[in-house]
Amino acid sequence: MKQENPCADCPMHHKEHLIRMGIAMDKVDYVIALAGNPNTGKSTVFNNLTGLRQHTGNWPGKTVTRAEGGYAYGEKYYKLVDLPGTYSLLSTSTEEEVARDFILFGRPEVTVIVADATRLERNLNLALQILQITPRAILCLNLMDEAKRNGIEIDVRSLSRDLGIPVVPTVARSKKGMDELIRMIEAVATGAYVCKPPRMQKLPAHVTHAMQKLVTKLKERFPDVENLDWVALRLLEGDESIAEAVRSGSLGILGQTFIPA
Repeated sequence: MKQENPCADCPMHHKEHLIRMGIAMDKVDYVIALAGNPNTGKSTVFNNLTGLRQHTGNWPGKTVTRAEGGYAYGEKYYKLVDLPGTYSLLSTSTEEEVARDFILFGRPEVTVIVADATRLERNLNLALQILQITPRAILCLNLMDEAKRNGIEIDVRSLSRDLGIPVVPTVARSKKGMDELIRMIEAVATGAYVCKPPRMQKLPAHVTHAMQKLVTKLKERFPDVENLDWVALRLLEGDESIAEAVRSGSLGILGQTFIPA
């Protein structure tokens, strides 16, 4: 059942109390990641929230552009990190590796997944992969005007129930739905809305046993790294980038590398 934000009707939470801060982020209470396929309007969502200004640079050791910005809302300060547009987190490209590693090791309080409502089935592939890493997510269902023009109807309530996370319909280019998105980001970040995505399908006993052995060894070597179950599964699936991070020891510093300054 969808959980309502208990503060949604409080005067300080109305849209006029959103302060777009661009890159002026001296204080940060919550880090928010923006993820999504290319051409979903993710950058428009980012600009709407931060005030059309970005701090851009490159991710550490990468040629991929890194964009950050922020806003203040409800007396809290939010830093947004606009992740590279990607179709999956399977690390077949530098962009996918950057997005995956930030969600996995950067520990954002909320990951907003911006999806194209006209191509929902294809976009859900990334959403489901993200939910294997973190439950604290919101699906921003963008381009709802295009979906309507194409005769596409989406049962937002049922989709939210099935995914176990908030689903917010938006038209980012005209700023429709942005107020609700801001409220839901606050609700998930503060714990007022507890996300409950479905558990991953039960794995065969021999795979579970192998994962447990790997996790035990990984904990011995990387005691401060989270999501080791996911790391172990990727190792079993032959993810060469994860395997190299384990061999070189860089897995232990990824958490620090991907936390925004």
